[in-house]
Amino acid sequence: LDRIVGYQISPLLWKKIRRGLSAGRVQSVATRMVDDRDREIEEFKPEEYWTLDANLFGDDAKKLPFAARYHGKDGKKAELKSAEDVDAVVHETEHAPFTVKTVKRTDKQRSPSPPFTTSTMQQEASRKLGFTTAKTMQIAQQLYEGVDIEGRGTLGLISYIRTDSVRLSDEAVAAAREAIAARYGAEYVPEKPNVYKGRKSAQDAHEAIRPANIDLRPEEIKASLTKDQFNLYKLVYLRFVACQMADALYETQQIEIASESGAVLRSSAERLKFAGFTAVYEEGTDDAPAQDEAQAGAMADVNEGDKAELLGDEATQHFTQAPPRYTEASLVRALEEKGIGRPSTYAPTISTILARGYVMREKKQLFPTELGIMITNMMEEYFADIVDIAFTAGMEEQLDEVEEGKLDWHKV
Repeated sequence: LDRIVGYQISPLLWKKIRRGLSAGRVQSVATRMVDDRDREIEEFKPEEYWTLDANLFGDDAKKLPFAARYHGKDGKKAELKSAEDVDAVVHETEHAPFTVKTVKRTDKQRSPSPPFTTSTMQQEASRKLGFTTAKTMQIAQQLYEGVDIEGRGTLGLISYIRTDSVRLSDEAVAAAREAIAARYGAEYVPEKPNVYKGRKSAQDAHEAIRPANIDLRPEEIKASLTKDQFNLYKLVYLRFVACQMADALYETQQIEIASESGAVLRSSAERLKFAGFTAVYEEGTDDAPAQDEAQAGAMADVNEGDKAELLGDEATQHFTQAPPRYTEASLVRALEEKGIGRPSTYAPTISTILARGYVMREKKQLFPTELGIMITNMMEEYFADIVDIAFTAGMEEQLDEVEEGKLDWHKV
């Protein structure tokens, strides 16, 4: 398939634009995705919105003030679109008494992330260590092939690094559970081993990426590793240990306060009750958390029916943000989600589009170059079906149908 697409289109680009260029089933789509995102950002029109945060005081003078955010009126959510909207709410609630309508306290569990696949390892190494996808794969290859460990000889430290599976061997899971009980205590070991479900499109040929030997703790072999090897090994090691640990437990509190005029404020807070896997590892994120309610650090000491007094409020102007530019991590995630490419292709694809000058990287962000935009436009005009983002996923489905005898492979 790659020969049919890449080998036939690349010579055309040589003739029409310049020598040394290339096109392909995955790289052309990856370039197009960076280009599409650039257009989305250019065309984006920001919209103004405001948040209004209030400080309130409970009935009892001994109770501490707590923060809440304006939510809406008479049970309906209302958006504050302008300073005038904010002024109207402030004016309406200035001297109005408030009553605590509901106080909900619940326990919330958070489960650990699955062990690493090629793509999730590349994403985390980018977020937490600042590695490019190519560097991650280079260091991972060294850890997989083997490193000379003082007093122990050459040891392969991690399992096979090109995988889309989150499956783990029973032996590895049993060893992890034993190690967790010994290091952290029995309460950190879940009743049954944690089992993770892979993606529908996963080929599942290899296990997830994990340490080859749980007894080789990163700190103990640090002296035998380079700084980068140590950092990546530690990342794989901790992610694997955490994936077999108990859930973290949080106590959450949600309070709804209403004024006589019907304005509703909401406040939410959470407190860690049991660390579980978070004692070892927490996944990084690409996105900023959504903030709908005022997140108070401490739990407010109030009960339903309590009167509350407004101490002051603070309005903040915001504008909706354009979608962020891709980083290598978020591009890998998007390629995987759309079924484009395979674990072995993410790093070489990104290296290729950077090396060919179709995309450039600035402060971790990826931008299309003039050449990249020109080639994407040409591909979209003459080979629209190939740079179609659903092409690869659709191709996989067609190949399955050939295998099942529903389609004739000559026609495909």
